[in-house]
Amino acid sequence: MAELRGICKTYFKPDGSVMVEALAGVDLTINRGEYVAIMGASGSGKSTLMNILGCLDQPTAGQYLLDGQDVSGMTDEALSAFRGTRVGFVFQAFNLIAQLKVEENIAVPLFYQHMSKHDRHQRALEMLDRVGMLDRVGHRPAELSGGQQQRAAIARALAVHPVILMADEPTGNLDSATGESILNLFDDLRADGMTIIMVTHDPEVSNRCERIVRLRDGLIESDEVIRSRRVGP
Repeated sequence: MAELRGICKTYFKPDGSVMVEALAGVDLTINRGEYVAIMGASGSGKSTLMNILGCLDQPTAGQYLLDGQDVSGMTDEALSAFRGTRVGFVFQAFNLIAQLKVEENIAVPLFYQHMSKHDRHQRALEMLDRVGMLDRVGHRPAELSGGQQQRAAIARALAVHPVILMADEPTGNLDSATGESILNLFDDLRADGMTIIMVTHDPEVSNRCERIVRLRDGLIESDEVIRSRRVGP
């Protein structure tokens, strides 16, 4: 599903000198249907790695293949179009548009795929049903609890039928009980065959995954498969 070969990411100062080498030659393969946690201390490179995996940023060097396509040399425009049809994102802060109803939020990425208004609405309802939120059709984000907002954000991420789901600290703004319900939803998605990559600092969250990749100083420090916790088929 995702293969990184010798991925480096260097940030430069305006004068061209090196400011920081965020990734220093990362090799990583993520198979279809895997549930992977990315962990590491602040400054380890985990956010940079997620941005590259999610096609939000390009590597300075190396090759990245996602769903069989080399995205490491794409233009910004091509990368954006590819990202919009292949990758779903779930963020800690939900990132819902306050002025829009929940089903309209979910339909936003479909607009950029030139889907008709009717089909966008139908897809949004399907996704709300999938995350157990059909009873909140017509509500705006401010009328939802934190857990409901995150479920809506997950529904929006799933609306494009992504090949990979990227989650950045998805339970970070939730209490423990609500966070548990969101993690249960991720378990269900994994059981359905979704490939999930989750950035987290919380061991309790990472232990829900089947594989934990730890970064340190821009390199993979360890890559552990937790076979006893495998979910789904």
